[in-house]
Amino acid sequence: MESVNNKKYIQKTTLKNGITLIVIENPTTDIIAGRIFCRNAGSLWEATSQAGIFHLLASVISKGTRHLSSLEIAEKVESIGAALGTDTSSDYFIVSMKTITEDFEEILALASEIIRYPSFSESEIELEKKITLQNILSQKEQPFNLAFSQLREMIYGKHPYGFSVLGTEETVTNLKASDLKECHQKHFTPDNLIISLAGKIDLDRSIYLVEKIFGDWEKSTIPRQPLNIGNLESKAQESKIEQDNQQSIIMMGYLAPEITHQDYPILKLLTTYLGNGLSSRLFVELREKRGLAYDVSAFYPTRLDKSQFVVYMGTASQNTDIGKEGLYNEIKRLREETLSFEELEVSKSKLLGQYALGKQTNAEFAQIFGWYETLGLGIEYDEIFPQLITNVTVEDIQRIANHYLQDDSLCTSIVGK
Repeated sequence: MESVNNKKYIQKTTLKNGITLIVIENPTTDIIAGRIFCRNAGSLWEATSQAGIFHLLASVISKGTRHLSSLEIAEKVESIGAALGTDTSSDYFIVSMKTITEDFEEILALASEIIRYPSFSESEIELEKKITLQNILSQKEQPFNLAFSQLREMIYGKHPYGFSVLGTEETVTNLKASDLKECHQKHFTPDNLIISLAGKIDLDRSIYLVEKIFGDWEKSTIPRQPLNIGNLESKAQESKIEQDNQQSIIMMGYLAPEITHQDYPILKLLTTYLGNGLSSRLFVELREKRGLAYDVSAFYPTRLDKSQFVVYMGTASQNTDIGKEGLYNEIKRLREETLSFEELEVSKSKLLGQYALGKQTNAEFAQIFGWYETLGLGIEYDEIFPQLITNVTVEDIQRIANHYLQDDSLCTSIVGK
């Protein structure tokens, strides 16, 4: 068993069966929050024909085990006033839990039962498939989701990121219990788990409980196939969905680096400058000065594989063309005009301030340290990231804009008139 200390309040260790355990001790509150991440899971690992399988798995995994029914699981959680939930993302699967210290062992044991021994009831699977299909149809009625789906397909094509986490009507309809069981057996192994705990618990107690509950779970003997998704290239294109609405959604996006790339923090800072808050450039220029947008922003998701850098606006349908031109011109300005030192420093302060504010509760601590470990950066990245942001220069911003935000890779998605 190896352990490494990052700070006096956070420790990491690896158990004999491969489980990574992270403990953030916080004795000031009688609450323990936990996150159990399963890496090598999530939509990035889905075959095109099974898009949405991890979302369906997250929906049904807590709806019955070898010993407990869906109702009994819910009653156990509610009887002690705890919280227990499952979810999936593009890059990982996650189980979230929160309880008072006294009841933590019970809720951890229940989480283990759900993760290791789901029953995959046919009736529960069919019910969750119906709900998922309704959600897919609902998203098609929302202009923002339509525009983003169209943009995502242009940027990623048949890459797993090109599909919604929900999957498609066809893939979800065709998923069977045997598919879920096979997926679960392949991906849910102890050496894929990262258990991140924060609260009134120390490392020794954490190791004791995790080994007691998970210790008999042996590493998988199934050979793990390396992820092979090929090279991504994005070419300039534009697509429009005509809708007779009073509003239009305009999105412009580019293929952008993954989290482990050296340019990742610079693009995060650029996103903050462009679209974060009432003082951001897009808000000031397109809404406050010109009155073109009722909603305008930018985002750059953190991804294991190539991400996307996106700017968007919602505008009145009669302003679609001028809004599109205005959005593009703000991107063009980034390539042609260097930010001032003051603009850069304000953006740094904003981003670092929000980063610090995102680490106040036990749940937030368990999330961010477990997340960094799951993405392969390690718990040390919590200290590295702010320093990388501090070191960004105005020259870095312009270099990044000229490298990634070029016209020959610009994808434009419009929903409206």
